[in-house]
Amino acid sequence: MTKEEYSADQIQVLEGLAAVRKRPGMYIGTTDVAGLHHLVWEIVDNSIDEAMAGHCENILVQIHEDGSLSVQDDGRGIPVDKHKTTGKSALETVLTVLHAGGKFGGGGYKVSGGLHGVGVSVVNALSSQLKSEVKRNGKTYVQEYAKGDAQGGLKEEGKSTETGTKISFTPDPTIFEHTDFDFDTINNRLRQQAYLTKGVTIRIQDLRDGRKAMFYFEGGIRSYVQHINRDKDALGSVIYVEKDTDDGLVEVALQYTQAYQETVFTFANNIHTTEGGMHLTGFRTALTRILNSYARKNELIKEKDKNFSSDDVREGLTAVISVKLGDPQFEGQTKSKLGNAEMRTAVESVFSELFEEYLTENPNDARSIIGKCSLAQRARLAARAARDTVIRKGALEGMTLPGKLADCSSKDPSQSEIYIVEGDSAGGSAKQGRNREFQAILPLRGKILNVEQARLDKMLANNEVKNLVIALGTGIGETFSLERLRYHRIVIMTDADVDGAHIRTLLLTLFFRYFREVIDGGYLYIAQPPLYKVQAGKTAKYAYSDKQRDDIIKEFGDRKYGIQRYKGLGEMNADQLWDTTMDPEKRTMMRVTIDDAEKADHIFQTLMGSEVAPRKKFIQTHAKRVKNLDI
Repeated sequence: MTKEEYSADQIQVLEGLAAVRKRPGMYIGTTDVAGLHHLVWEIVDNSIDEAMAGHCENILVQIHEDGSLSVQDDGRGIPVDKHKTTGKSALETVLTVLHAGGKFGGGGYKVSGGLHGVGVSVVNALSSQLKSEVKRNGKTYVQEYAKGDAQGGLKEEGKSTETGTKISFTPDPTIFEHTDFDFDTINNRLRQQAYLTKGVTIRIQDLRDGRKAMFYFEGGIRSYVQHINRDKDALGSVIYVEKDTDDGLVEVALQYTQAYQETVFTFANNIHTTEGGMHLTGFRTALTRILNSYARKNELIKEKDKNFSSDDVREGLTAVISVKLGDPQFEGQTKSKLGNAEMRTAVESVFSELFEEYLTENPNDARSIIGKCSLAQRARLAARAARDTVIRKGALEGMTLPGKLADCSSKDPSQSEIYIVEGDSAGGSAKQGRNREFQAILPLRGKILNVEQARLDKMLANNEVKNLVIALGTGIGETFSLERLRYHRIVIMTDADVDGAHIRTLLLTLFFRYFREVIDGGYLYIAQPPLYKVQAGKTAKYAYSDKQRDDIIKEFGDRKYGIQRYKGLGEMNADQLWDTTMDPEKRTMMRVTIDDAEKADHIFQTLMGSEVAPRKKFIQTHAKRVKNLDI
């Protein structure tokens, strides 16, 4: 196209919901499984808004056999009278016009999670079919849509003494990579919402296989903290504070445990703010200040200038912080961080006053908490000394990297990758087979320390952990910096047997607890070495599953073939390891992600924690799913 040809004719205007279908990622983040379930959250959030406003007591989510999903509530029902601006019914307006909803003018909702007003219209745009049913004014109203377009006008279908809204939709398979709704994902989200909205009953039914659940929590976030700590050794009871301020409602529930990790979830208008924000900052400031003040006042800290740090008071802490405010300012459509500065002050003020009161009235609990903080402080100081010795003499000072590390020649982290390999035998094959330009190899000797049951000072005394920390270059604990990460692909490569699975779990625990930003950044992977080599004559093919092995055998037909089962990476020569597992052109790798932090925290606590009973129960429950077990 020449400059002269570029005119108004080339300017494309996408009207209505066409823009959503053209660029769905702008509205729901992604078109993978996460984006698919984002549609569910948009509809459920509308029902939750009705519950928070005091107009809804029951919400029912159903996954249907035909691939559709419906959300029904007994709220007021979306208005159906004619909208003065669009000339259409209010129902059709909110379903077809972006930024149309009852959450902007201030009259519809005092508090709302669906701030942007794009929710239900975006769901409509990205659904092949959507049906809206509204009960209000003593009548039932129905309107159907296809890919965002109304299929006829609003119809009355009889009378009703009830009120409420039901939205049923089928995700468009031309938009989404997968259209199968996951029961567990939706179930976990609904449980969380029920904790955050006291008094609402939420049900889920999967009509494909009959699974169902019901949630109702009168205790709200106090019950949520008890649920999170169900397998942990708790210190004292759950501390709960609630107060309505001029800036909004503040709720905080917390409980200390004997664990070494912090587990904190923050919410604004029931939206999970995964990156925290002002409410979290206010809470942490108050927590550190009040515990230091109480400890000094009661002479539990005697040494000058030895105040607890923020890290000290957060070890073993489980907390849920929930604020509800009229005009929340979120960062982006994904609403991951709360930006309202006034909520920092509100949370800090409310929590300070009531937490100080609790400590004064419960001196035994207070002493237990201060004792936990003191132990954490001593461990932190010991870890700092260990870290100074280990890391300042290591990669961060430009000195020697671990002797076992075979580094790559590239110094560009975006081009570099490191394979964490089990044992010297596999390490030898990997070192010989790798591309030295961009692939580094770090062999581990045996199983690394279980960090779920160890503080940082003990971790840094472990050679395998120490070597890994130095190789990554990020530092650890309070010195951690993702910007110093030396490799943007960190690949865990272990054997396909029980020991390999255990080592992989130990490494995943380490990354989840101490290098969480590496996972969130998308830098952690798990290699997928083949399980079998199937050879007929001079033709050899690799199988990564039993099904692939059987398919290859069928492909060979009547030809005589042999099967080699790989139990260890060390059984492969360098060329085979490169061809199957390390060559970027041919390999398959799984990226490690965290879809549900609460669920991940519980699984790591169950599998790797000190309590035996929950682990035994987990193994008994899931043992039947294991098909092939190498011993």
